[in-house]
Amino acid sequence: MDTHAVLELLQDVAAEVINPRFRALAEHQVTEKNPGDLVTVADHESELRITAALRSAYPDALVLGEEAMAADPSLLEAFAHADHAFTVDPVDGTKNFVNGSPDHAVMVAEVRTGEVTRGWIWQPQHDVAYVAERGAGATRNGERLSVSDPGDAPYRTARRLWVGQDLAGLGTLELSWACCGVDYPHVIAGDAAALLYNRSMPWDHLPGGLILTEAGGRIGRHDGEPWNPRALSGGLVAAGSSEVYDAVVAALASGPLS
Repeated sequence: MDTHAVLELLQDVAAEVINPRFRALAEHQVTEKNPGDLVTVADHESELRITAALRSAYPDALVLGEEAMAADPSLLEAFAHADHAFTVDPVDGTKNFVNGSPDHAVMVAEVRTGEVTRGWIWQPQHDVAYVAERGAGATRNGERLSVSDPGDAPYRTARRLWVGQDLAGLGTLELSWACCGVDYPHVIAGDAAALLYNRSMPWDHLPGGLILTEAGGRIGRHDGEPWNPRALSGGLVAAGSSEVYDAVVAALASGPLS
């Protein structure tokens, strides 16, 4: 499938499966994988459709879906060694979706020999698509995308325990938009100086990470080590520039977050 065809797949699935459930979920259509970790019928149906289409087009590729992994954790180990794989986040920001917030997304990334080669974020309620191909740049609704100066924008985190903590002179951490498919585009737009995450699950970060770096930003680990898309643990810093990323790493080294 070419890059546009994958985007059309996400858009079609969202139109058929996700949008009809937005602000219309019945109580029995929402469950918990773990306490506070919500999943809906839209998550399951969206992932099944996207996974089926990708497997049909790429029968030799591993497809790692968030909900499939919840049922079969061995998929994570298989992903770490796969030569060709896709990640699928069928409804990123499920809690936002359940609560009626438009800040949710459908995301897919392609990985070949450990490198993210393509990434897609479709925000169905905002009608915005972010797409990137390694070495070819990133786009927003087809227009070339580049990072904007964050000015005095705050540093943000998706980890609520870190909200309000001081980032060693850089400022007090504020809450992100609680959806990677919305968070990363906001960094590119300059609405956050940087994002701090305590987890690096691939379906959450691979699409936005590629889009950010192709737009001129930087992503890496808390300790300054390069981002490894196959790594399944450790925190990440996503920033609009190398200078901001380095400043955050230095701040974390002098005063790590609790």
